[in-house]
Amino acid sequence: MSDKYPFIPDHLTKALEDISIPLIDIMHGELKNLMLITEQIWEAAKNGDPLEEDEYDESDDYHQGYLQALTDMYCLTYNLSIDRKNIEEKYNA
Repeated sequence: MSDKYPFIPDHLTKALEDISIPLIDIMHGELKNLMLITEQIWEAAKNGDPLEEDEYDESDDYHQGYLQALTDMYCLTYNLSIDRKNIEEKYNA
């Protein structure tokens, strides 16, 4: 986490401070990264080669559930953006 922004990972600081980037886009990108990392850890665990065994549960149920939650939130970022665009067009906002 960042010293300047204690709830934000360091690698997101630059994007956070660039006010031309919508926050939902930052979230969307981070969710995609977390999905990729989770898939890599899950595959490694299934092959008996956990990447960071102290930090991650190696069970299939855990990884499957976590990946599903990330995927659901990733899809939600798209759905929110699409529906907001439709609302803006409908009401000329």
